[in-house]
Amino acid sequence: MGIDLSLIWAIIIVFSIMMYVVMDGFDLGIGILFPFVKDNGERDLMMNSVAPVWDGNETWLVLGGAGLFGAFPLAYSVVLSALYLPLIFMLLGLIFRGVAFEFRFKAKSHKQHIWDKAFIGGSVTATFFQGMTLGAYIDGIPVLNRAYAGGPLDWLTPFSVFCGLALIAAYALLGCTWLIMKTEGRLQQQMHDMARPLVFVVLGVTGIVSIWTPLAHAAIAERWFSLPNLFWFMPVPLLVLLTTFSLLRGIQKNANHTPFILTLILIFLGYSGLGISLWPNIIPPSVSIWQAAAPPQSQGFMLVGALFIIPFILMYTAWSYYVFRGKMDPEQGYH
Repeated sequence: MGIDLSLIWAIIIVFSIMMYVVMDGFDLGIGILFPFVKDNGERDLMMNSVAPVWDGNETWLVLGGAGLFGAFPLAYSVVLSALYLPLIFMLLGLIFRGVAFEFRFKAKSHKQHIWDKAFIGGSVTATFFQGMTLGAYIDGIPVLNRAYAGGPLDWLTPFSVFCGLALIAAYALLGCTWLIMKTEGRLQQQMHDMARPLVFVVLGVTGIVSIWTPLAHAAIAERWFSLPNLFWFMPVPLLVLLTTFSLLRGIQKNANHTPFILTLILIFLGYSGLGISLWPNIIPPSVSIWQAAAPPQSQGFMLVGALFIIPFILMYTAWSYYVFRGKMDPEQGYH
């Protein structure tokens, strides 16, 4: 029995996207929370809490995209053809966020508000269109003769719009709990106060998406409620409720690290539910990872490079977070 290179590459890509969602999620969440914090010193503190690591977090997005291009070229061509507009808007948001991140600290005080707005707008735009891309992906992509068979605006549906709004809430909670972990004093207390209602919002939108998805997609409903898939899926909503309860308790007790860790678990549970809904299709609803795969020689050649570089990415990521661990000192800035 040979090695299933398509399965290995699917795991690498899923892992890369998950790492991106987790790590860039709280970066974008800080931009989403920016309008609720008016003090410039506290805004500096918020940005400095991610300044040493934010650009490195996007390495995982590049790795996932490059892996999709090399290992599953059919999926790359079809998915990007179907979703090129929301993906372009997402990238524009990331560009505005990145430029604002650097220029805000160099701007004179009377012009700083311009880059604040760019940071907020870029963060919200990137998050919203990430969510819309996800919603459109779940909706399914028509394929005919190994090419995208839909229209340029098929991605724009009520479900995809709601997924965009839902992701804004999820990233806001991720950014909020990150700041609880990294800051002290008035800013930390404000984040504690915001975290509780955000938890209920995230729980609400998660419930709506969980109900909407099987109602709108018969194939996903059949996958959820047929055996043995039901046994795989059943623990997910139970674990979501248990994690949410623990998260609310952690916030009530003014815990520092627990809310962020539990929010990461919530994000992971949502991601796993998505995987159970779509697996093994890489182009929903009908094209599997094996049907979209590149020749084994190409996948094997790329795998050698990936297995060499991924440990280095993991090491420098872990090292950067270790070096900049602990609470932020208002007197010391990264810039």
